[in-house]
Amino acid sequence: MAVTAGMVKELRERTGAGMMECKKALVETSGDMDSAIEKLRISGLAQADKKAGRIAAEGKIALAASANGKQAVLVEINCETDFVAKDENFNTFADAVAQNALDAAPADVDALMLTRMGDDSVEAARQALISKVGENIQVRRFVSASTDGTLGAYIHGGKIGVLVNLEGGNEELARDLAMHIAALNPEFVSANDVPVDVMKQEKDILVAQVQDSGKPAEIIEKMVEGRLRKHLAGITLLGQPFVKDSDVTVEQLLKQQGASVNGFERIAVGEGIEKKQENFADEVMQQVSGG
Repeated sequence: MAVTAGMVKELRERTGAGMMECKKALVETSGDMDSAIEKLRISGLAQADKKAGRIAAEGKIALAASANGKQAVLVEINCETDFVAKDENFNTFADAVAQNALDAAPADVDALMLTRMGDDSVEAARQALISKVGENIQVRRFVSASTDGTLGAYIHGGKIGVLVNLEGGNEELARDLAMHIAALNPEFVSANDVPVDVMKQEKDILVAQVQDSGKPAEIIEKMVEGRLRKHLAGITLLGQPFVKDSDVTVEQLLKQQGASVNGFERIAVGEGIEKKQENFADEVMQQVSGG
C-alpha cells in the first residue's frame, strides 16, 4: 500500500512523533495505521506518544539575530506548564532551535525539525526533551525578518516577541517601536493595509449601531466615518498613540525622525491555543451527585 502525505500527517497528529519516523513506520507496516502506532511505541517513542495529546499552551518565544543585526528569527516553543518553561533544558533547546531557524532559513516547521542539532535532528532532540521533562513539547511556529535598514527586536518576559523592519531612524527608535508593538498589539501598519472586507465589516457594524438613532442620513454617515477613523487608529501602528508619549501618534513620531515602517511581526506564547479550564467545584458536584 502506498504511503501518502495525508497518512503521515494523521500519524503525526495521533502520536506526536516526527515526520520521518512516521513515514518509516508506515512504510514498514504497509500503511497499517494501528500497527504503525504500535511500532512507534515499541521503538521508544511511547512516552512522547502519550503526551502528544496534551495541551501545550505555555512556553517561550526565543530570538536569534545575525551579528550585523540585519536578520532575525522568533520561534515559539510550547510546553504544558510555566514551570517547565523556566527549565534550563527547555530554554537551551528553545534558543538552539531559534539559532537553527536563523542559520538554515528553513521553509517551514517541518523543515526546521529536520535540521541538525548536535549529532541528531531537532525532532530527535525534541523527543529526548519530552522524556527528560515529562511534558508535551512542540515547536509551533517561527517568523523571520531581514532588512537593509534597521531591524528592531524585543522579547517581553519570554512570552511576547516582536520584529520591526524600519527604514531610516536608528536602533533606539526601532527597539522603542518593537516595545510599542508588544504592548499595544496593532493588527496592521497603516489604514492602507487593512483589507477591504475587514473595513466593510466594521463599517456595517457601526451603521447598524446608529441606524435607529433617528438622525438624518448625512449625520449618520458622519458619525460612522468618525467612529471608523477612531477604530482604524486603534488597530493600526501609525494611528496609535506612542506608548512612551501618548501626546504623539506613532506616525507623528516617525515623521519627526525621518523614518518609516516596512513591516513587523508579533507573536505571543499560546495565542490561539484553547487552554483547558479546570473547574474543581463542578468535578466535586458531579462526583457527589454520581454524575
